Amino acid sequence: MKKLSIMYFFVFLFFAHCNGQPKKYADYPISMVNINNVKISDTFWLPKIQTVQNTTIAFGFDKCRQEGRMENFLIAGGKMQGKTRGKMPFDDTDVYKIIEGASYSLINVPNTRLDAYLDSVIDIIRIGQEPDGYITTWFTIDPTNPPASWVEKTGKRWTGESSSHELYNSGHLFEAAVAHYTATGKRNFLDIAIKNADLLVNSFGIGKLTIPPGHQIVETGLIKLFRVTHNKKYLELAKNFLDWRGDSTSHHLYGKYSQDYKPVIQQHEIVGHAVRAVYMYAGMTDVFAMYADSTYLNAVLDIWENMVEKKVSLTGGIGAKHDGESLGSDYELPNLKAYNETCASIGDVYWNNRLFMLTGDARYFDVIERTLYNGLISGLSLDGKSFFYVNPLEADGKFRFNSGAGTRQPWFDCSCCPTNLIRFIPSLPGLLYAVQKDTVYMNLYASSTAEVVLENDSMKIEQQTDFPWRGEIKIKIKPEIIKQFTLKLRIPGWAQNKVLPSDLYTYTDTLSSDIVLTVNGKKPNYSVDRGYAVITRKWELGDSIDISLPMKIRRVIAHKRIKDDKNLTALEYGPIVYCVEGIDNNNQLDNLTLPDDATLQVEKRNDLLQGVNIISGSIPTKDGLTTRKFTAVPYYAWSNRGAGTMKVWLPRN
Repeated sequence: MKKLSIMYFFVFLFFAHCNGQPKKYADYPISMVNINNVKISDTFWLPKIQTVQNTTIAFGFDKCRQEGRMENFLIAGGKMQGKTRGKMPFDDTDVYKIIEGASYSLINVPNTRLDAYLDSVIDIIRIGQEPDGYITTWFTIDPTNPPASWVEKTGKRWTGESSSHELYNSGHLFEAAVAHYTATGKRNFLDIAIKNADLLVNSFGIGKLTIPPGHQIVETGLIKLFRVTHNKKYLELAKNFLDWRGDSTSHHLYGKYSQDYKPVIQQHEIVGHAVRAVYMYAGMTDVFAMYADSTYLNAVLDIWENMVEKKVSLTGGIGAKHDGESLGSDYELPNLKAYNETCASIGDVYWNNRLFMLTGDARYFDVIERTLYNGLISGLSLDGKSFFYVNPLEADGKFRFNSGAGTRQPWFDCSCCPTNLIRFIPSLPGLLYAVQKDTVYMNLYASSTAEVVLENDSMKIEQQTDFPWRGEIKIKIKPEIIKQFTLKLRIPGWAQNKVLPSDLYTYTDTLSSDIVLTVNGKKPNYSVDRGYAVITRKWELGDSIDISLPMKIRRVIAHKRIKDDKNLTALEYGPIVYCVEGIDNNNQLDNLTLPDDATLQVEKRNDLLQGVNIISGSIPTKDGLTTRKFTAVPYYAWSNRGAGTMKVWLPRN
């Protein structure tokens, strides 16, 4: 086991007071500034959030109606006759996740019509809940005939948990109910969740069932419910679900696929189904934050290092293999056959955000930023009506990688990814800022305003930028009174010549220009701590900060042990990973090479893909006698102009 770095020593100091005191729970030392207090106004993220608010939420609800998701609750409650509609035992969660995203949307954009519609959907969900609180519609309708043939047909609750998804359904119910309660103050959905959580508490535990969920997320859902209700039994059950994992005395182990092959505190490699994995590690991080059990943190940090050092794609995607939607071996990072499920990217952001709240280390936001701008939003089309379940780094026009298609699809039999995007994107403002006592963190750069509450006072921050297309950021500080506090401004890893917090990928050059930071037009005294520029001073109304991050076209090469990227290079500009599409390159990608000495330039194209920077130039043809035009576009925007070919990694010679 790797020893913890000294930089994490303060984490233990913070939690030391609750060691040996299981009834006194701590929490994260750093808090994210709630989305209630953050307003995004920039030209990159705001249109994407608005697309989900104005199009994708309604689109998703309509698909749920068409596919029978709503009917299932009515059939389960005896209000309609029929059999289960849909093919997945977790179809209920599609409705929950859309409610969660719609709730986050209501926080920033109040909408009485949407609010009322959510109440009507929640009324339908209540009908499908059994009197004792149980709620999984396929089981209530006909427990001996689940909707997917690979689910055990036991006819008894929770006895087929390795694949029944009953607890997974509960987890998404809890997360959505907390979001709805936070957004509206209404208890109608929360009460459904509490009733179900109480059933779990009464059903699982010493002398009762001691089996973990097949698919994790109930752990983080229970902890969110604990924070709202202060019912410690929810927190204790979340920890029990983790502690039973890998314990062959409590249940028949599910295997590595479900991270159920040895106790979680003895796991030090990221393995198995990628989405299950990152949801579990998020839950483990929560448990450490509450219990200060160092064995949890040791395991989580080792697993994280294994991921960033050996198992993450350049786009931030994780999960190399279609087989089992799983992580591969060390350095197994294919391009054409890469899986990189959208849900896994979302779960990875959730996990890294928790690790940041523990440590205040910018490297977790380096991973978040890379994932956000590339392998996560690639899952959603620009019009908000089609999706990638799978996010490869190459497409040949033949391999139908996306559930039978070679391009985006409007829906899937298993539509976890579209609905996960709906729940995640409206919550994005909650990632920008964080606070710890009298320290404010700026983690992501986007035009926005934030109301930040310090220990004794509040303040406003205003941010203006054209990031990620340009590296200039203007910040105005507006405290209520003249006050001394610390501002920590994240210096992105790519601006410090680090692709990731590892040597998995490296730039072929070094930035020649430095980061420029001024306060009121003058260079301040500041230190750098764990990736943040740290400025402590007495701040006054109207103080301004200017940051200039050096942006240029960067060539990336992969670790020599990644076989699929040998002698290849990729392009980045700021946080954006680029790709070439056939549509821009005469549909001839097979013979396209990108020599190290090719002259390239950046051009802003407001008429293309809703406004992007492209990279273009002239490169030699295969025979080396002539040149051809070369155009690269942001990876996240590919396949918005129909099916076609695409590559992120290109031959250097």
